[in-house]
Amino acid sequence: MKFIIPQNYAFKNKLFGFMDYSTAVFNIIWALFILILINIFPITINIKIGLFITLCFPLLLFSFFGFNNENILYVLSYIIKFIKNSKVYFYGKD
Repeated sequence: MKFIIPQNYAFKNKLFGFMDYSTAVFNIIWALFILILINIFPITINIKIGLFITLCFPLLLFSFFGFNNENILYVLSYIIKFIKNSKVYFYGKD
């Protein structure tokens, strides 16, 4: 059986079939950064766990389900460029 794959089809290597490797590495680096930052402060373990979940879980969810399987690093760069270059013009009636 022969399969014909079009020339413009791009193969993307993914971790477990649904997440890019660069996104997975970014999520791990983010989680380690938050973990180190939380461990600096002398607070109870319950608050540490709550802060860790609150700060890491949304990014992990967006990595899994959001943005039509777009790389999370590209999405973050698009958001930063939009925030940096967005211009709001107010026109008043004279």
